[in-house]
Amino acid sequence: MSARHPIISVTGSSGAGTTSVRKTFEQIFRREKVGAAYIEGDAFHRYDRLEMRKRMAEEEAKGNFNFSHFGPEANLLEELESVFRTYSETGLAKTRHYVHDLVEGDQYKCPPGTFTEWEALPEGSEILFYEGLHGAVVTEKVNTAQYGDLKIGVVPVINLEWIQKIHRDRSARGYSMEAVMDTILRRMPDYIHYICPQFTETDINFQRVPLVDTSNPFTARWIPTADESMVIIRFRNPRGIDFPYLHSMIRDSFMSRANSIVIPGSKLDLAMQLILTPYIMQLCERRRRII
Repeated sequence: MSARHPIISVTGSSGAGTTSVRKTFEQIFRREKVGAAYIEGDAFHRYDRLEMRKRMAEEEAKGNFNFSHFGPEANLLEELESVFRTYSETGLAKTRHYVHDLVEGDQYKCPPGTFTEWEALPEGSEILFYEGLHGAVVTEKVNTAQYGDLKIGVVPVINLEWIQKIHRDRSARGYSMEAVMDTILRRMPDYIHYICPQFTETDINFQRVPLVDTSNPFTARWIPTADESMVIIRFRNPRGIDFPYLHSMIRDSFMSRANSIVIPGSKLDLAMQLILTPYIMQLCERRRRII
């Protein structure tokens, strides 16, 4: 953690909805005139798309059918921790981009499934913002959680997470249902060992719970809408959270535990604005007092 160069990390698995949360942070940064630098978790994959397929085939030949992007072997976690440490100490670091599709390929002038070159983050940023799989991961070798000044978990219930992933991968990336199911199965051990434990490290978790039947995510024709969902917001330390104010601003909300408030899914953006803006401004004010 660093008062001079704070870090915000948003962690969630593939299909969880971290990109939507990033957009809310971007709105807050623009409105409050906060200069943020951004890094993406996908930039720290160890292999590009073709190399990853080759490595998975090699691992399968050895009898390992669970080699996945969720685990440490397929990622540059030491380098990610180094970026967090360097930024917290100096406000400087390097990153790159993983090119997902043709649109990003045109933007970055690289083929889909490859990485751009490493480049320095813009100088003079006030906050580093991370969004990806491992923003609060702790292993025997790596601890990225120790550097986060504000750690957010995005954790839809598992069937909803799978539905979102299936629809995204099939519509936006052209994957078959069989390919998506294979990915889900391959990732499950790493999901249990490296993704789930991060949500005990996060300061705030946003968990969307559908109010419609999602018992078979592999046959669901639609993603449950915000109006068909509730969101549980859990604070690791609720001290200082003005729950009566949140209740007054968010209709139909209620407390499920002393550290958790439940809101209608359609009010998620409003809740995030109300909750996250004070956190961001506290980080910025603490930084400005030092500088």
